[in-house]
Amino acid sequence: MSQTIETNPILRRPALICGTMIAGTLALVLASPFLPSARDGVVPVALAQRDLFFADRADGGVVITDSRDGRQVAVLQPGEGGFVRGTVRGLVRERRREDIGSAIPFRLTAWQTGQITLEDQATGRRLDLTGFGQTNAGAFVRLLSTKE
Repeated sequence: MSQTIETNPILRRPALICGTMIAGTLALVLASPFLPSARDGVVPVALAQRDLFFADRADGGVVITDSRDGRQVAVLQPGEGGFVRGTVRGLVRERRREDIGSAIPFRLTAWQTGQITLEDQATGRRLDLTGFGQTNAGAFVRLLSTKE
């Protein structure tokens, strides 16, 4: 005669433990929107911020200008700045899909948390550049402090 979970205490204990773990996990998942977060009440502070335009040149270079005064911030020569080019191209492609022009600048921000973000103010899309590594984020950080 075979024993069932109800009649065999050796089988009952693992089933009870698994059931309790599943119920606990489910309770945490359902309650998580209501639990306080470490970020609650903390307003991120921008240490440096710059609104930038990126324009392609006929020779394949990219001119980066400050939107406030129109001053040139940097020029990426053909073959240079692969991460910057690729990142901005992806955002520009999204603008084209949504029929948005280039009149609105991109916002580059260095946060007190160490995060570097690039926001497309036209679409609202924000990229965390630090997620791509220190070297790649650094390619954008230099655009925050360049005074040409």
